[in-house]
Amino acid sequence: MNIMDSIARQLRIWSLLVVLMLPAAAFAQPGGGPALVRVALASMQSLASETLVPGTVVSRNDARLAAEVEGRLVEVADVGTRVDEGDTVATIEDRALKLRHAELQAEVRRAEARLRFLANEVDRISRLAESNLAAITQLEQLRSDRDIAQGDLEVARARLAQNEDQLERTRIRSPFGGVVVERLMTPGERVVEGSKVVRVVDPNHLEVIARAPLEYLDFSAAGQLINLRSGPSSVLGQVRTVVAVGDENTHQFELRIDLEGAPFPIGKTLRVGIPTSDRRDVLTVPRDALVLRPEGLSIFVVDGNNEARQVDVTTGIGSGEQIEVRGAISSGDRVVIRGNERLQPGQSVNIMDS
Repeated sequence: MNIMDSIARQLRIWSLLVVLMLPAAAFAQPGGGPALVRVALASMQSLASETLVPGTVVSRNDARLAAEVEGRLVEVADVGTRVDEGDTVATIEDRALKLRHAELQAEVRRAEARLRFLANEVDRISRLAESNLAAITQLEQLRSDRDIAQGDLEVARARLAQNEDQLERTRIRSPFGGVVVERLMTPGERVVEGSKVVRVVDPNHLEVIARAPLEYLDFSAAGQLINLRSGPSSVLGQVRTVVAVGDENTHQFELRIDLEGAPFPIGKTLRVGIPTSDRRDVLTVPRDALVLRPEGLSIFVVDGNNEARQVDVTTGIGSGEQIEVRGAISSGDRVVIRGNERLQPGQSVNIMDS
């Protein structure tokens, strides 16, 4: 290869590199081929400005179940066990209570027998007294004994009912459907009244607890829809209640937001959009419609001829994926939300199906 061939080869390589380094926009002339884009409609919406505060996903039903009688634990449900409302999650030894139950049943039968005897005696002496064959004082004494026996029977039955209640309480039952998430005591340990034995959590009825500065209290109310975000995921939650009592140290109030069916686990931290102003009607577009270039912020509007028109805009309040825009744009205009990065003013477009 001679020197001239080598120089020509190097010039071809440099020319190719220069072509490859040119920005793609240099080839996107207004008269070029149509660009493939996706569009959305600009629309009027009622929005309020918001600030993001942290919130935590919790279960509305989260209980540490305690023993209500003294005794030795016989069974405790394993962690991960799913239970329905009323299912047994722990059992306490009940032998002593069963023996006491048998004793009290015998006392009830004895009290019933004595009451029947005295009732019969009262009837018999009453008939004799009508024939003046028995003293009135004897009849009155029998009636008194009968009434005392009636009271003794009621006391015996109450004691039996108390014992039956204690027997029932040897089984610790879940007050709601859920999952056993923690064993606080294990079989063989002795419990006293109030000893926490097992923790059950309902994973189906969730809410978010969020706290916000007191200065925004006037803009939050029960029934309001709130944006909840976690990374790219965003859902709407409804405010169940606003605890309008500020903490004297943090100067914050609390919101409880329903979170039914959302794909967030208990304990997840979310970003909660708290309103910081009154709602007002504004023209909005999806945030993906905004294009930031050196000359400023703009959006592309597709006209009736399927050509892109670049419109300079300024932004205002935002909520979720929607943001307020101000500029030469009207409600119902088609704005480009995909494929707008390299789009040029006046370029024709082909619209993808949504």
